[in-house]
Amino acid sequence: MPLLVVGISVLVLLLLMTRLRLNGFAALLLVAVGVALVQGIPVATVPDVLSEGIGDQIGDTMLTIGLGAMVGRVMGDAGAAQRIAGKLLDAFGPRWVQVAMVVTSMLIGVTMFYEVAFVIIVPIAFTLVRVTGAKLLWVGLPMSIALSTMHSFLPPHPGPTAVAATFHASVGLTLFYGLFVAVPAGALIALTWPRLPFVARLTPAIPKGLVSDREFTDEELPGLGWSLFVALFPVVLIVAAAVTDMAASGDSPFLHVVAFVGSAPIALLLTLCLAVWVFGPRIGRSLSDVGASCGSAAQAMAMILLVIGAGGAFKNVLVEGGISDYIKDVTDGWSISPIVLAWLVAVILRIALGSATVAVVTASGVALPLLAGSGVHPEIMVLAVACGSIAFSHVNDPGFWLFKEYFNLSVIEAIKVRTSYTTTLAVLGLGGVLAVEWVLDVLSL
Repeated sequence: MPLLVVGISVLVLLLLMTRLRLNGFAALLLVAVGVALVQGIPVATVPDVLSEGIGDQIGDTMLTIGLGAMVGRVMGDAGAAQRIAGKLLDAFGPRWVQVAMVVTSMLIGVTMFYEVAFVIIVPIAFTLVRVTGAKLLWVGLPMSIALSTMHSFLPPHPGPTAVAATFHASVGLTLFYGLFVAVPAGALIALTWPRLPFVARLTPAIPKGLVSDREFTDEELPGLGWSLFVALFPVVLIVAAAVTDMAASGDSPFLHVVAFVGSAPIALLLTLCLAVWVFGPRIGRSLSDVGASCGSAAQAMAMILLVIGAGGAFKNVLVEGGISDYIKDVTDGWSISPIVLAWLVAVILRIALGSATVAVVTASGVALPLLAGSGVHPEIMVLAVACGSIAFSHVNDPGFWLFKEYFNLSVIEAIKVRTSYTTTLAVLGLGGVLAVEWVLDVLSL
């Protein structure tokens, strides 16, 4: 049974990494090979399947994460991250630092991918930890939860946008309705989870090489205007591209330029150049000093990227092994509410495959025939699928490894923290979606 294979593979992976202390990259590849053989993927094609999975995952994330880490390190070495962190503390106070992170993350995360927003904001979170003396998860976890919610629940993020197209739903209305679900659910979990005993007991240190250890005097810090300008520069470019894409149509050269400049890798590359120009003189007298700063960030990211790539290989083996098709066939005959079915199929696929995008696309295909004649608003179906796709993030999800490595957690600790919060978000999201559908039905009477 394919789902049994998934369960056993996860247990074997945990055993390799916890009891045998095997490196995450090697452990993921070993388990991926085992699953490929069990699922009947021809031996001769297994290396290609692994390579394709690694290539797809690294291709999507390497430029974004690598450039984002370099931007963050340059801003940290120049004192810009400390300047922004200091102003956030002045505005909210040490007592409300979590609220500051939630507000900042939700505003940026509405349009930016989780990974992009994560690497932009995390240097500020690290600096706040160092300045306030708070625990890393106390400051960083609200940021991650808020970003996860925005990325998974709302368009123009890829999963919800793809499902909106399948259901012929309005992207604008989906975003509007989704905000009533995502904001309260995300804020509630973001402010609750760091206070839970099993989270509060964890005291990971900031990973070495990702942030400067130097503390600047106020006179040494760059101005707030330049610090915010550089930090928000990629946000503006990416948001502008997303808004233009939704509002305009056609094939003009201008739209191609906007899409190019607003793509995450190009936006971050331009931001890195801007950061070097603005903050370079504060780091050292020559470009080699700035290069050393970027090199330090790259070295710190190397193993993170390898592990994320191996997670992509594991995910691709599950897809190529026919697990998504098996789940689709099993759930085709279920006779339950279209909203609940769409959510449940997305949850099952997320558990089995790890990929939120694969989960939402497949779940929408299963639920689409049920939409006709059901009376359910298509935008609500989009949100139901999107909420289900965030559940049970675990070892077959490349985002799990990004979270684990940046917050310096063991596999078991990351499962306790991330798997639990993503699952709770999915359940709250379903409740919110059902409530919004009920309100819409009442208003339509």
